[in-house]
Amino acid sequence: MERNPHEAEIARQTLERYSGCDVSEFRSNLILTNFPRYVDYFAKSRNVKVQEGSMFKVAHCEEEDVSILDFKIGSPAAALVVDVCSFLPIRASILLGMCGGLRRRYKVGDYLVPVASIRGEGTSDFYFPIEVPALSNFLMQRAVTEVLDREKSVYHIGITYTTNMRFWEFNEEFKNRLKVTKAQGIEMECATLFVASYKRKFTLGALLLISDLPLDQEGIKTKKSSQWVFDTYTEEHVEKGIRILKEARDMQSKKIKGAYHRNLNGEGLPPTS
Repeated sequence: MERNPHEAEIARQTLERYSGCDVSEFRSNLILTNFPRYVDYFAKSRNVKVQEGSMFKVAHCEEEDVSILDFKIGSPAAALVVDVCSFLPIRASILLGMCGGLRRRYKVGDYLVPVASIRGEGTSDFYFPIEVPALSNFLMQRAVTEVLDREKSVYHIGITYTTNMRFWEFNEEFKNRLKVTKAQGIEMECATLFVASYKRKFTLGALLLISDLPLDQEGIKTKKSSQWVFDTYTEEHVEKGIRILKEARDMQSKKIKGAYHRNLNGEGLPPTS
């Protein structure tokens, strides 16, 4: 894909301002997350430093060729992180996020593998018309299920509803509309990430942890339950993400279909002045 050198330079400067580090520090495998605790765990477990700019919190492990970036919450931030990171020579990327489970049989701690997301957030409309579906990258989701199957993890496959309404649990009109969609999970970023990455040809998948069961008022996430989820699942979730990235890179080396050619070829930033 033809890249505008001026746009690439602005993307580089934006990423450096927001992350507090030079773009040259980013590795070719990227974990995206909403949780600064995930970055802290990654940095501590790899004995690398945490860096923080005006928006993002990041850490880079040269030995494993993995970077992790906390982009905070919501679809505008999700769009921005794909836009700026798509100018780096990143070949595989995975979102490690959380979602509310929308099925009675789901349990907190199960995983949801989203193959697509309903575009209820609005931001993705700036990339494609609404009739274009928000699909996760096939190769990345195949890598996700390969790792989950190998490790005998409990997981579900389905679609999520991406919304910008954070405090929706007490809005009966919204809840009724949500039930009609038959979505299996609800979150705030996936549709934007999937649509933006499709536009930018950025190989991106997702592994979501079911952190609450919000259709039951007793299952809505609280401060206490959120703390328990982080304490219980942070290490497992991050380590699975790293193994998924390695699996995806192995698939790419075998020319398994699904990744964008620009990622396979290691396209990076155009030369800057």
